[in-house]
Amino acid sequence: MGEKPESEVNADSSSSNPNEAQKPQIQPLRLPSAEEIRGQDIWNNCAVRSVVSGVMGGGLGLFMGLFLGSLDTPLMQEEMTGRQQLIYQAKQMGRRSWSSCKYFAVMGLIFSAAECVVEKARAKHDTTNTVVAGCVTGGAISAKGGPRAACAGCAGFAAFSVLIEKIFERYE
Repeated sequence: MGEKPESEVNADSSSSNPNEAQKPQIQPLRLPSAEEIRGQDIWNNCAVRSVVSGVMGGGLGLFMGLFLGSLDTPLMQEEMTGRQQLIYQAKQMGRRSWSSCKYFAVMGLIFSAAECVVEKARAKHDTTNTVVAGCVTGGAISAKGGPRAACAGCAGFAAFSVLIEKIFERYE
């Protein structure tokens, strides 16, 4: 006589203890496989990380140079035929892309190597590593301009590196 339908019994049992409904399900711990451990060991090698960053930086520089080289207009554009303009643009894009490729490859290699070495020496992953790596990279790239240029490059690249780190930190 006082029996409830089954749907009401299920609703009562699920709402009787609200703490159980709010607890997240515990997932089993999955240990990494041997291949994953080997891959992590390879990636944690500073030389491998630096070379990969240099190659990726070179690729980025190649595309940046192609794009920026295509924006260069010849000074004597009115006097050039369409074929001459096409040849000039192709040569400019090639020169610009090769130059940017080398610059970004060196920048990526130096930054990644410096950050990896500092991180391994300090046994920490924080913003200090980024500041030091940025300073080393900026100073090394602008060292040809003398000590004042090296100091300015150090400070500028370190500040830029921290800014980029903080921007990407928000999205993690």
